Formats: sequence, C-alpha cells, structure tokens
Amino acid sequence: MSYSGKIDDMRTELRALYKAVPEATKAFAALSNAVKQNCPLSIKEKEYVAIGIAVALRCEACINFHVEAMMKAGGTREELGDILAMAIQMGGGPSVMYSAHALACWDELAERQVQAAE
Repeated sequence: MSYSGKIDDMRTELRALYKAVPEATKAFAALSNAVKQNCPLSIKEKEYVAIGIAVALRCEACINFHVEAMMKAGGTREELGDILAMAIQMGGGPSVMYSAHALACWDELAERQVQAAE
C-alpha cells in the first residue's frame, strides 16, 4: 500500500475513533492545538521534533502524518534527512529502518504533489 493510502486509511480509522470516544479525542485535539500556539518554535520545527520521536518510538502512522505535516509547513527533504540522521544516532538500528519509511513517505508525497501540479 502507498504511503498516501496508509495516511487515508489511518484518517478513516481515526474518524471512527473520534465517534467512539469523543471526549478523549477532543481533549487530545485541544492538547495538539495548544502546543502549536504562541511558542518560540515554528510549526516546522515542532514537526522536526515529532518526526524524531515518531522514528524513535517506531510509530509508522505517526511518521507518515508528521512527514506530511512537515512538508505542508515548508520543510525540505534535506531537513528531513538531517532529522533522520539524528534519530538514527539516538536510536540505532531500529531507527535506521523507520527512517527509511519516513524518507520513502516523503518521496511518494512529493511525487504526488508534482503530479497534482501538472
């Protein structure tokens, strides 16, 4: 399955979760919004942190969402590579494997953007 497909499938699953436990998911959404408000770090920089943590925790869905968010925030492939290098240094072999997922996700999403623009 493509990374775009994985992202779409996860969003579908999340919508079902939001309906099943609305109070918990509303609270999580409020937390997510709060950490992005009036802070010294930009959204892009926060996505750097999120990707590093997602790789370290080996959460592929988190990697996919945060790679997409970093891309939307104006991140570059070079910046992603630097984040992944740091995650590898901190996390060893497992981080190498999940870093490969993050980079493949970026490449697929970037290709889709190019195709959409044509």
